[in-house]
Amino acid sequence: MPVEISEPENLVLQARDVRFDWSELPLHWIPGDPVATHLINVLHMLLPAGEEWFVKVFKQAVPYIKDDALRDDVLGFIGQEAMHAASHDGVLDHFVEQGLDVRPFVRQVEFVFEGLLGDRDLTGDRARAWLFERICIIAAIEHFTGVLGDWILNAGALDEAGADPTMMDLLRWHGAEEVEHRHVAHDLYMHLDGSYANRLRAMAETITALAALWQRGHRFLMARDPVVRGRIKGGLHHLRRTGPAGLTPDGRMVAASVRRYLRRSYSPLHEGSTAQAVAYLASSPAARAALR
Repeated sequence: MPVEISEPENLVLQARDVRFDWSELPLHWIPGDPVATHLINVLHMLLPAGEEWFVKVFKQAVPYIKDDALRDDVLGFIGQEAMHAASHDGVLDHFVEQGLDVRPFVRQVEFVFEGLLGDRDLTGDRARAWLFERICIIAAIEHFTGVLGDWILNAGALDEAGADPTMMDLLRWHGAEEVEHRHVAHDLYMHLDGSYANRLRAMAETITALAALWQRGHRFLMARDPVVRGRIKGGLHHLRRTGPAGLTPDGRMVAASVRRYLRRSYSPLHEGSTAQAVAYLASSPAARAALR
């Protein structure tokens, strides 16, 4: 029988000042599979701008929080997300050094978060409503980051394929912290607003935007890759191969998680395992180095 691991209680969220050395990272860090490599690399182009936006929005929400424990969780979330953004920026710099200039696409992503979803010239109730709307969108996005975090912690197929260990540590360290704080955005939204109709709308908007950005991002990477040089056209249709092979998240797994999110009774704590996340963070080379 499997050993049941109890979930930790009264966990204090904290940022870990990790560092990664990308000097030896190959362009195709999943050996022989640029398609799967770049399907995951899209994350590096989306996350810095997205997580910097998370931090900005959550800082604006702090004065509205009436619960001390939730406020502490939000402050811990802010610290972790800021470190995530900085860590993925380092990967982008390495891509540019390898001849894969990702900056044009990154500027498009920055426009989405800073332009379309940024602050507006609003005051009073309208400003508060726009703040709460963005928190609802972040809660929907954080559902996916928690699901992806749980997936990467258990993605043994990537290890079997010989994926670069430093990249795997970045993805698993980040994924573990996403699992660790997976409840915070949802808890904050439920504390401030909690409208079920708004949750449904935000999820629909999030799925549409993420699918479009992922499709465009993968096509961009495959077209600009100096080795592939556009010989393989990018796109989400490749998930039909890489998902079942365990090299990327499987579409059926993601769809099932969305169905769970749409339930009124949804709780992020039912996605993934905090105990597994904390155990990985205790063994992660980068996280252990940060402690030293």
